[in-house]
Amino acid sequence: MKQQGNLLIPEFQDMLDAHQRIEPYIHRTPVLTSSFLNELTGAQLFFKCENFQKAGAFKVRGACNAVFGLDDEKAKIGVATHSSGNHALSLSYAAGRRGIPCTVVMPHSAPQAKKDAVRGYGGTIVECEPSTSSREATFAKVVEETGADFVHPYNDPRVIAGQGTCSRELIEQTNRLDMVIAPIGGGGMVSGTCLTLSNLAPEVKIYAAEPEQADDAYRSFKAGKIIADDAPETIADGLKVPLKDLTWHFVSNYVTDIFTASEQEIIDSLKLTLKRMKIVIEPSCAVPLAVILKNKEIFRGKKVGVILTGGNVDLHKMPLND
Repeated sequence: MKQQGNLLIPEFQDMLDAHQRIEPYIHRTPVLTSSFLNELTGAQLFFKCENFQKAGAFKVRGACNAVFGLDDEKAKIGVATHSSGNHALSLSYAAGRRGIPCTVVMPHSAPQAKKDAVRGYGGTIVECEPSTSSREATFAKVVEETGADFVHPYNDPRVIAGQGTCSRELIEQTNRLDMVIAPIGGGGMVSGTCLTLSNLAPEVKIYAAEPEQADDAYRSFKAGKIIADDAPETIADGLKVPLKDLTWHFVSNYVTDIFTASEQEIIDSLKLTLKRMKIVIEPSCAVPLAVILKNKEIFRGKKVGVILTGGNVDLHKMPLND
């Protein structure tokens, strides 16, 4: 880690150390391809399937790095976080593997499947209103009461170093990509991708994909400063949170561009993935494909890594009826 102003920024070696630390607790997820989607987009797409990851999402990488990086004294007190879903259940999974307490603040509107998973892994849930301000205020009370180590869902150097292991695997599993695209909410996965690729494969362009109805990262990128929404509404429930100072550092310095997709475009891409690739993904994961289909001229003829970030869904709420 290096100190830059008020920021503690993870470095490439931190990612390498994280990969070694978390290897016993994660899957090296597969990379899948689809000739149909290649023909449809005009690109060669390589889907990094974190929907097959432990706990069903990439966030288990950063969570495990944070939990297993704690010294024994801190670990005894436990960990805590606030999250709409995947980080919550991932931190609960990691804490359960180490045998330490985990408390999670979740909006009452979070998907039931994710709440069930948190409890199934042994985590304790404290519910809040579905807004960033309510989430952070409720969480402050939890930390005051428990003294637990705060593992931020994305604005944490340990988490970003862990998320960076995903793109390291992707590069090792493919033959010279031109681009990588990932969904963006708070920016943890994109930041980890920036950390890894800027060192391991600096020639690879990094793009981010975001819902039009939760486009604060897009607007921040265009404005050159963080613009935060408090409670955006989108089917891509994992992408509702805003950028923070650490993730903004990576996004503003290393991302080539951010594109957005409409709710209908996200739903169409979700259905397309299910029908053609036969895999279950969260709506958030469908945003990159929606963006590629919407901006074919950018991706045509390129080898593109597409990070599918998770597969934890409430199936009865999936918008699959035609």
